[in-house]
Amino acid sequence: MPHGIDSVTIAALGFFAFLAGFIDSMVGGGGLIQLPALLLLLPKDTPIPTVLGTGKVASLAGTSASAYRYLKGLTGVPIRWRTVAVAAVVAGCFALLGARAVSGLNKELVKPLVLALLVLMAAYTFWRKDFGSLHAPRLHGSRELWTGVALGASIGFYDGFFGPGTGSLLLFAFVGLFGYDFLAASASAKVVNVATNIAGLAYFVSTGQVLYQVALPMAVCNVLGAMLGARMAMRRGTGFVRVLFLVVVSAFILKLGWETFA
Repeated sequence: MPHGIDSVTIAALGFFAFLAGFIDSMVGGGGLIQLPALLLLLPKDTPIPTVLGTGKVASLAGTSASAYRYLKGLTGVPIRWRTVAVAAVVAGCFALLGARAVSGLNKELVKPLVLALLVLMAAYTFWRKDFGSLHAPRLHGSRELWTGVALGASIGFYDGFFGPGTGSLLLFAFVGLFGYDFLAASASAKVVNVATNIAGLAYFVSTGQVLYQVALPMAVCNVLGAMLGARMAMRRGTGFVRVLFLVVVSAFILKLGWETFA
């Protein structure tokens, strides 16, 4: 057991990982719960890359589980695999580029831009009552494919460089740009997010920045939460996911606004 980490700490982190997986499986935003818990409960001398690498193990496990649950359960809504797969591959590659760019750029400059984007997302979703209620893909052929490339490149780079809110941004993009309903968008976003998580985790593992004694129990709890959350989302439908999306994005706006202007 790492110094300063006991079974009570691991149990508490497991609880927060379960909650993060539950929320993230439906609308993204699990990092709002899991990362603060890691920063608070791990020893104060734990390096930040180790905190991020440890959390990434749990995030990848939970995202993979929820993606599987969606793909298994959404038999009536065909996933547009060519677009989603291309977006996932490009996102993974650009996530690595984003991780490499961290050392040369100031991440604090990104916060106001992300905050403005989230405010617009929340306002548009609230204003458009039918937003994400119908599955009516509006892009086809090469146009859809290149939009997937652009989406994967931009959000993949963002996830590697900064990270928080990636799942919510993907969800909004698949609804707003591609015309998916919230359930199909959630499934598609999870597939892309798995790719960015793999890319990020590969970096942390290669540099030895993972506390496996903590990460593996958290991964199990995150998977359990993700499976339960995905199941609830499919049972409750797109309206439930839409409301939860607004709640999570609003919470993220408050958190990011406090960090930016306080």
